[in-house]
Amino acid sequence: MTETLKLPVLPLADSVLLPGMVVPVRLDEPEIQAAVDAANSVDRKVLVVPRLDGKYAAVGTVAVLEQVGRLPSGERAAVVRGEGRAQIGSGVTGPGAALWVEATPVPEQPVTGRTTELAKEYKGLVIGILQERGAWQVVDSVQQITDPGQLADTAGWASYLDLEQKSQLLAETDVVTRLELLLEWTKAHVAEQEVSEKIAQDVREGMEKTQREFLLRQQLAAIRKELGEDEPEGSDDYRARVEAADLPEGVRKAALKEVAKLERSSDQNPEAGWIRTWLDTVLDMPWNTRTEDTDDLVAARAILDADHAGLDDVKERLIEFLAVRARRDRKGMEKVGGRGSGAVLALVGPPGVGKTSLGESVARALGRKFVRVALGGVRDEAEIRGHRRTYVGALPGRIVRAIREAGSANPVVLLDEIDKVGSDFRGDPTAALLEVLDPAQNHTFRDHYLEVDLDLSDVLFLATANVGEAIPGPLADRMEWVQLDGYTEQEKVAIARDHLLPRQVEKAGLDPSDVEFSDVALSMIAAEYTREAGVRQLERGLAKVLRKVAVKLDGGAEAPVHVDADALVGYLGRPKFTPETAERTSVPGVATGLAVTGAGGDVLFIEATAMEGDPGLTLTGQLGDVMKESVSIALSYLRSKGLAGELAQRKLHVHVPAGAVPKDGPSAGITMTTALASLASGRPVKSSVGMTGEVTLQGKVLPIGGVKQKLLAAHRAGLTDVIIPKRNEPDLDDLPESVRGELRVHPVADVAEVLELALEPAPVAAAAA
Repeated sequence: MTETLKLPVLPLADSVLLPGMVVPVRLDEPEIQAAVDAANSVDRKVLVVPRLDGKYAAVGTVAVLEQVGRLPSGERAAVVRGEGRAQIGSGVTGPGAALWVEATPVPEQPVTGRTTELAKEYKGLVIGILQERGAWQVVDSVQQITDPGQLADTAGWASYLDLEQKSQLLAETDVVTRLELLLEWTKAHVAEQEVSEKIAQDVREGMEKTQREFLLRQQLAAIRKELGEDEPEGSDDYRARVEAADLPEGVRKAALKEVAKLERSSDQNPEAGWIRTWLDTVLDMPWNTRTEDTDDLVAARAILDADHAGLDDVKERLIEFLAVRARRDRKGMEKVGGRGSGAVLALVGPPGVGKTSLGESVARALGRKFVRVALGGVRDEAEIRGHRRTYVGALPGRIVRAIREAGSANPVVLLDEIDKVGSDFRGDPTAALLEVLDPAQNHTFRDHYLEVDLDLSDVLFLATANVGEAIPGPLADRMEWVQLDGYTEQEKVAIARDHLLPRQVEKAGLDPSDVEFSDVALSMIAAEYTREAGVRQLERGLAKVLRKVAVKLDGGAEAPVHVDADALVGYLGRPKFTPETAERTSVPGVATGLAVTGAGGDVLFIEATAMEGDPGLTLTGQLGDVMKESVSIALSYLRSKGLAGELAQRKLHVHVPAGAVPKDGPSAGITMTTALASLASGRPVKSSVGMTGEVTLQGKVLPIGGVKQKLLAAHRAGLTDVIIPKRNEPDLDDLPESVRGELRVHPVADVAEVLELALEPAPVAAAAA
């Protein structure tokens, strides 16, 4: 009968001790220290038990405490030697703080033929592994082991077995089962090693082939050098650069083909220089370099608000655009349009309203690179698509150059002044832009110089224009228009205070504490010294004042210099723009109209007078055909309604100042009618009234465009009543609240309503006579 032992338990959490193994154990845990102390006090024996995942195993190893000391690192440790397996029984009491248990040693099993065969096979596998590692001393030790159980327990040293497998070996008391498990695990390890070795061999062969090619190319370069055909930049350098570059497959093939041509050509061949230039261009392109888009809409709106005051409708449209892109990206969907960005935004508005800077703000809000392409005056189609390489001095087009300059494949590209692109015998650049700005096509844009597909689908294109009507229809159809109609006076004051003034103070070499502007002074500069939709003239006015302030400070004036309404005359002279509507409309026959020009909305005076002479009509003021027809329609309507008075028997003259500026369009129809009705009736037009709208022979008032710009112009000119067509009433929703509160807008459908609102009452006219 097997004797039962009473032993202290030494738990191991990071290793497994099999019989025959001698290992050091760190005394860094109280349970281990207690077990070693208990062993020292009795017979120096402990029961080493694996404790994996906090659970004790059912079988442990009876071990002898060989030595207690310190490791080379200075830590206390004990050396234990495993002697045999033992089945763990119930806990018992014992001296010290250690855990004592009863342990029943597991007897050794007799050796059978099956055991011997398994041990022989396993020994062969182990020796093979050790020979590959060059561990010849260990091979000799393994060959001397004859006991199958002892041979199986040497697996405790195997690095390819994990703790679970070693714990399973310890718990298995049957030698045959232990050897079968070891054969299965070792064969799997050997097979894995063979695969790894094959992969390593393939890698070595590939490296040897690469090294061989490199050596041959070096020899070829040396031969070329001896022949005097060596190239300063080295075609082999281009091959290495192409192979190392992150290029699309099609581009890589084309580049390697050109490198092969370069290698075969001599230095006297002029084509070598063209190929080098082409390769440099291809390698400089950011084919697969992209920046990450931000999806923080709050931060994007904050950037737009910080850079631009007002323009809320434009900002909302841009935020909507960013929100859709971010949402689709989060869902892992394709980008809008299926193949690309899906929307090319066209910022249309008068000069100086911030179209270009809006593009920069969008790039900052997206977290993308920004690049500007100036299209004003471009007449050659090759400026867009590039020149073919057969031409001397050929270059890629502006789009490719912009992508290269940005350094990423998804920048924000601003196509500035797209309405000013011309065309002549060299081609039409707007036709080349059709492919660039079409999301269904621009993923395979092909520049004439590169002659490889360039993916523009991730590029965000923003176009700017002053006059939307100047953009060809097919090109305009590919863009989504965002209208920028100009700033109100309050917005101009805010822009001047927050943006323009600090910038000009710095440019003038002043400190913010050197000058103080009152809001009244800023408002006067915006209203009486400039009259524009944007803020460029306002900024120039501020710069002029600050230059004079700098002169004054250098002359000994005390800082800060106060600039108020009274001081402006000394800095800028007398106001250039004063309200003139009351003066101009004080006599019958003058009406105030509203128009839209390339510089934004403007006030237009239409003058009519009658004189003795042959009946007829004279028109002056550089009027276009449509505007001339509006005068005829207005006169015909008044005659048909009996409102023309004696105009039919007198000579009429209609003039539209300023005479040097060409004018055309139907929106002055009701203004023409009102001026002629005022002349016929002798009733002046109210000085506070401005109007716009097309008129028909039946007296209907038809809708027109540019309502917002015209109403902003009326507000700048000091008008308080504006007459617009009834069908343009929805356009009032785009008007800023500050302007709507100061204007009385009268939507009308018939000319009779216009005359009733616009003309002074008859008694007042009679009394004046």
